[in-house]
Amino acid sequence: MKADLVRILDGNIFVLSEDNGDIAATPANPCGFFDFDTRFLSRWRLTINGETLHPLAVHEPHYFEARFFLVPGVPTHYVDAKVSVIRDRVITGGSFQETLTVLNHRSEPTDYTVRIDAGSDFVPILAMQQPHGPAGRLYRRTENGSLRLGYQRERFQRETVISSTAPADVDEDGLTYHVRIDRNGRWTTTVRVRSLVLRPDGEDVRERLHRRRRRAADQLRTDLGHWLAESPRLSCDWEVLTTAWRRSLVDLAGLRFSPLTLPEEAMPAAGLPWTATITGRDSILTSLQALPVAPGLAAATLRMLGIDQGAVLDDFRDEEPGKILTEFRYGERAAFEERPQSPYYGSADTTPLYVVLLDEYERWTGDTALAREFEEEARAALRWIEEYGDIRNDGYVWYQRRNNDTGLLNQGWKDSPDAVCYRDGHLPGLPRATCELQGYAYDAKRRGARLARDVWGDPAYADRLEREAADLKVRFNRDFWLAGDGYFALALDSDGTAVDALSSNIGHLLWSGIVDDSRAASVVEHLLGPRLFSGWGVRTLAEGQARYNPLGYHVGTVWPFDNALIAAGLRRYGFRREAGVIAEGIIAASAYFDARLPEAFAGFDRERTGYPVRYPTANSPHALATSATFMLVRTLLGLEPYGEHLVVAPEVPARFGRVELLDIPGRWGRMDAIGTARAEHQS
Repeated sequence: MKADLVRILDGNIFVLSEDNGDIAATPANPCGFFDFDTRFLSRWRLTINGETLHPLAVHEPHYFEARFFLVPGVPTHYVDAKVSVIRDRVITGGSFQETLTVLNHRSEPTDYTVRIDAGSDFVPILAMQQPHGPAGRLYRRTENGSLRLGYQRERFQRETVISSTAPADVDEDGLTYHVRIDRNGRWTTTVRVRSLVLRPDGEDVRERLHRRRRRAADQLRTDLGHWLAESPRLSCDWEVLTTAWRRSLVDLAGLRFSPLTLPEEAMPAAGLPWTATITGRDSILTSLQALPVAPGLAAATLRMLGIDQGAVLDDFRDEEPGKILTEFRYGERAAFEERPQSPYYGSADTTPLYVVLLDEYERWTGDTALAREFEEEARAALRWIEEYGDIRNDGYVWYQRRNNDTGLLNQGWKDSPDAVCYRDGHLPGLPRATCELQGYAYDAKRRGARLARDVWGDPAYADRLEREAADLKVRFNRDFWLAGDGYFALALDSDGTAVDALSSNIGHLLWSGIVDDSRAASVVEHLLGPRLFSGWGVRTLAEGQARYNPLGYHVGTVWPFDNALIAAGLRRYGFRREAGVIAEGIIAASAYFDARLPEAFAGFDRERTGYPVRYPTANSPHALATSATFMLVRTLLGLEPYGEHLVVAPEVPARFGRVELLDIPGRWGRMDAIGTARAEHQS
């Protein structure tokens, strides 16, 4: 995927295009206009008198709009352009709209032919890199001055409707305008592209489900202004952090969307282009990391995931009672059950993390009403840990897919097939029990106990959960510890053998609190050692492991959210300076991505490259990476809810200088936090 694609979005509706605004989708370049997990435009090409346009500048004032300044052909120093084009693009009211302005720079009236070529393959998002012939029927037709592009397969039907404010010659491949522009004059038209998800009666299915209209551009501008005004304000002597904070706020605003079942609330979509949909893990951890900024996202996430909590045994969807979903998609493959995504429950970590988020949300906001509202869902999640997560009846959380055809093999956050491996590269059998799952389960039990005692009024249940958590911690530190190596195993194999690869997962153990204090220093030494720490951040898999690859998705790249949780874990165990080292590396990396942290970047040594190298197909913007900035600032300032108060205990590295975070929302109302690097640490 090209790094310079121009992005505009509104939640799960988005456009990815070249820097001249054109869309020419290929398997290696998955650009297009997307909605409802489907590409509604795969070709969108603007020409003037048959010439392709070249960008002079691209301006992106807000996440939902962009402006392209264009000239025909390739500009040179020797030939002045006689015509130029301004291409204003915006997502408004749930549709994609483009205003074209053609400027004639000649001293006499001139005739121009303006052409827009349009087409769509209606490919599901996750099928873009592996295209295949359509199972249904693609069609095109002109109707009442509009172009309709469509796809139908039995009762599944999608359409793209293209219309224009200026009269156009419409054919099945696009729109043509023959215009005469006065000397030094201009001509303009607005082209609207609507995506339709059609019922058999021809009505868009969303018209009946949405109780409110999708927001127009002026409403989006107003909303963004309100969002920024209500968000905490950060200033820092190191401008890189200030810029990253601002970019993260805007990107998170853009990734908010309202699911069909919760039209009045917003939760985060995971990221563009691959996961602009309802997710479990990403929405939970994004909401948790964003608590100092937008605690309302957590409430919507808890409600949405609670509504769709697993209730039955369904092998196809990997569904089990109490289990929290992995993702929910609306594309063709999900509709025809070629993929188990409507919804899919193939993750073992989302369920304990649901309880973690519910507790942390209540601690941060004091919203006991919501904690009571979702008591049954939290109890069901805790039962899942005991009954279905514990496949081997040994007190650990294991995973093994029920759907052996299209289900995920690995069901933790590192879900690519080679992500769980021995140091020599061979893969363990199934079921598998990865180490971080045990940490999440431990944390869920501890937090469930607090909720049971303080909110639900069930001290007996609280006592039981605390006993189970304490027992789990003892057994885990016995069975997962590799004494000869000084770190915890990545997983247990199906026969109970420790999977001995060195990975970033051990940092999540610090975040959850399952590590014995006596072993924390050794874990930290590995996390900050040269095999795992690249200088920018902790790699997913250490150098020296057989499957290590600095460009491997889960076997050597650096993930900002992973590092944010690791930094929080270091802080939890008292390793404040080390937490600051990770925060400095990740924030420094953001400067090389225009302040927008991507989902992942390569694990090359900082000293070798001098800059972080892009991972070619990373989601960007990516909700987990975006919210990692907030988690890192929380860690540096030592922000921790305590009763009705917010404790502030800063430990700021010298490079940051002074950090001020003002108007932090929570159960305390609004509060400021200030941290300054200690003089003896400043250079």
